[in-house]
Amino acid sequence: MSRRERTVDVLVVGAGPAGLGAGAELAASGAGRVEILERDVDAGGIPRHCHHDGFPGRTGRSAATGPEYAERAVTAAERAGAVLRTGVTVTGWAGPLTVDTTGPAGLERVTARAVVLATGARERPRSARLVPGSRPQGVFTAGELQQSVHRYGQNVGSRAIVVGDDPVGHAAAATLHTAGADVVAMVTDRNPGPVTALLRPRYRFPLLDRTTVTALVGRPRLQGVTVRHQDGRTTTLHCDTVVLTGDYLPDHELARRADLVLDPGTRGPAHDAAFRTSRPGVFAVGNLLHAIEPAPVAAAEGRAVAVAALRHLADDAQAPDPVALEVDAPLLWVAPNRTGPAGARPLGDRFALRTGRRLELPVLAVVQGGRELDRQRLLLPAVPGRSFHLGARWLERIDPHGPAVRITTL
Repeated sequence: MSRRERTVDVLVVGAGPAGLGAGAELAASGAGRVEILERDVDAGGIPRHCHHDGFPGRTGRSAATGPEYAERAVTAAERAGAVLRTGVTVTGWAGPLTVDTTGPAGLERVTARAVVLATGARERPRSARLVPGSRPQGVFTAGELQQSVHRYGQNVGSRAIVVGDDPVGHAAAATLHTAGADVVAMVTDRNPGPVTALLRPRYRFPLLDRTTVTALVGRPRLQGVTVRHQDGRTTTLHCDTVVLTGDYLPDHELARRADLVLDPGTRGPAHDAAFRTSRPGVFAVGNLLHAIEPAPVAAAEGRAVAVAALRHLADDAQAPDPVALEVDAPLLWVAPNRTGPAGARPLGDRFALRTGRRLELPVLAVVQGGRELDRQRLLLPAVPGRSFHLGARWLERIDPHGPAVRITTL
């Protein structure tokens, strides 16, 4: 079957907060024809299914629900002049800046002068987490739960276990409460840390920390979850619903098909402070780069990529000459994870990092080839599942021809 061929100036793949932010900023900045492709039938990304408040409202002091936030982002992109096409899936690459798509208009081949990947992140399902048991009804990821409740109005059970003491886990608890289910407990294999939401005391469910889910019990409907505590004791918690959170992976299939270099820590495309990937003209933003950050962070990255993309369109972009940024355990990743171009600073003039275990007021050292470039002490603990930041004041001290820069804890 033949494909209809078209050209645009900038093609944005993904209409979540990052993609909509990029499309709005590029269109408003005169980038030419800016087109945003979204494989779902509705644009807006994950916030569409997050009916709790806490998203930025119309003013700095107001709060909005996820659907309200998503609707404003869609409206802003379209008012800026970006063309939004939903129900369109990018199936592969036909050239450095050419993609094949399928959608309501049939098969197309779209060539752009610049491509912005904003495909976001996805949750790993139960099978990928190696949790034993049958395949009973009542097992959800947080995203599946939100869609089942808010999009399809389904009954998700009456007694639930939430696995993961993170912001998404607390949002899942709120969704369960909205659906009329009782949260029996929240389970986490981590040490207790500061609670980032008020949901647990509000709904009064216990937190079982340093506890691991070892099996799902029941058929055809879930009847319980077997857990193992730190001291080796095992318990079966009776429930008909379990929600798995806290295990995210960048949705990098399209990036992999483009043979983009992936960072081993984030598992998303390796990128510099200008959101440039290893392929000239291809940029990446949002949770594709670092699963998973809040919607406002992803949207801010989408808006920020416009500067580098416009330079590329004007044939004024500097050739990549990056130095890799790497981390030592227990740190998991740093983003951006490449330097350059000259003069470019990361968003907020700081780098985001994650840790695999709780660190009490750690000192971070930045070293290149045995030469210490900087050392900074954090004023708050660093905890798993939440980003913390390292100031970028040391960038000017990097040898652009030297080895990788390493970030370590002292």
